[in-house]
Amino acid sequence: ACVGFALVMCLSSWLSAPHSCACRTANKTNKYHVNCCCQRPSRMDLNAYGRNGCSTSKDAEPHTGTTIVACTYRGGVVLGADGRVSTGNYVSNRASNKIMQLTDSVFLLRSGSAADTQAVGDYVRYFSEQLSGELGEDPSVHTVANLVATMNYNNKAMLVGALLVAGYDEHKGGQVYGVPIGGTLVQESWGTDGSGSTYIWGYMDSAWKPDMTREEAESFVVEALALAMARDASSGGVIRTVTVDKDGPKFRYIGGNDVPLFYEELVPSSAGTASMVVG
Repeated sequence: ACVGFALVMCLSSWLSAPHSCACRTANKTNKYHVNCCCQRPSRMDLNAYGRNGCSTSKDAEPHTGTTIVACTYRGGVVLGADGRVSTGNYVSNRASNKIMQLTDSVFLLRSGSAADTQAVGDYVRYFSEQLSGELGEDPSVHTVANLVATMNYNNKAMLVGALLVAGYDEHKGGQVYGVPIGGTLVQESWGTDGSGSTYIWGYMDSAWKPDMTREEAESFVVEALALAMARDASSGGVIRTVTVDKDGPKFRYIGGNDVPLFYEELVPSSAGTASMVVG
């Protein structure tokens, strides 16, 4: 409870700092109940927001332009993400790293606002390190996922972040937790989120199977991401994956020219090494 309260107070202070928010009291009987129009800097993926970072309509839907995927296998987990970052309809980065390491064996997959999800990840990583010092060992995957969900839930009116937490510990092995917008925490055998996830739910539901080998799980994650990138305009660029087991994390990078192609995608140019896949 104390950790959760500290997380909420720290993030709330950052989000409501005078230089970034213009707040007005919404209820005089409760001085802590405020409506904030936050103008947070460096907010990426603003399709549902106005120029000042505020929703232009009460019915505006948050846009989580990206694709993130994670799954369990016999002995660990595999997680992956595409590399595209967009600001409205403009692709601002095609090789971004959306996988954030929280502890030695727990990782955060980020979709939604880059600023919001980076802030959540930074705070959770800090408190995980503090907790590790107290316990004498790294916190469990569930504990770290619960910190992410607590922060997301208690600040759901100000954050736009659809997240996955995946990792390995000695108690329960490989685990995947979904933390969608709003702060729900759900353990899953496999999970996906972001705008590209809507294109691959059927594939993942049919292709995933219990007790997959490491090679099968890595192939499953890469193919799921490539399928989403083929159809979703907000997903693209490169693919990064991390495999986590009892021996620790193993990182893999797949350049744009090596991403599997599907449907009517453009074939990479062979004119020279300077060429790259469109998107």
